[in-house]
Amino acid sequence: MRKMIEDHLSRIVEYQFPPKRIISICPGITDTLYSLQLENEVVGRTKYCIFPKDKVSNASVVGGTKQINLQVIRELKPDLIIAEKEENTKEIVEELEREFPVFVAEIQSIKDAYRMIRDIGEVTNREELARTLIERIKYQFQEIPSVCGKRVAYVIWRKPYMVVGNDTYIHSVLEKLGFINPFATKSDRYPIVTIKDFQDADLDFVFLATEPFPYSDKYKQEFMKFIPNVVPIIVEGEMFWYGPRMLEASKYFSTFLNKMVNGVYN
Repeated sequence: MRKMIEDHLSRIVEYQFPPKRIISICPGITDTLYSLQLENEVVGRTKYCIFPKDKVSNASVVGGTKQINLQVIRELKPDLIIAEKEENTKEIVEELEREFPVFVAEIQSIKDAYRMIRDIGEVTNREELARTLIERIKYQFQEIPSVCGKRVAYVIWRKPYMVVGNDTYIHSVLEKLGFINPFATKSDRYPIVTIKDFQDADLDFVFLATEPFPYSDKYKQEFMKFIPNVVPIIVEGEMFWYGPRMLEASKYFSTFLNKMVNGVYN
């Protein structure tokens, strides 16, 4: 049957319900679909959709999050495409919606992540599984200790340096963990910052994420040269993804923060 639903951008989406051929162009959403036991329905994904590792290879690659292969998508004949406002461009969504139903999610916080899981469950006829997943994540997130008042910059890019600002899922997680993000006052959600910005931020830690830029131990010295009193820590970027990664992330954060309390970094 045909169904109409409102997505996170207040767009009305009409599609075949329940959808049998789904394409996801957002990694966290792809992961969520598999966690809702939709492995037979997911026919397409981006090259960045790498979870769950044991199943995702069964879905065809339709491009990246910022550039898609429309011909491959046409050949897959999807009855629903799921996108995310930040991960995917407005131009991609507009191009796709000319031919296919496109549901657009928007995730800027932990609360939004729960909403996304709930709504994906509704859209795909997996409401009960979605509720169970949300309850599991909420329970495990309650068990995470908090590091109160420590100032941290979460760095996602190099040349130029880019950090996480306000109104982002990662910032929401940092707040949940008890950190203060001094760059949350910037107008951009992912501001470009200078060496002087780092020096003026009165940081305790600088988190160097393993993705999208692949920071590793060899980059620590680079930061220690201009902020010598700030501890550089490599963090697993995938642990800051929304969706079922949040279950694994809760354990990662608990171990990570307990080490920090005891002065063990990486």
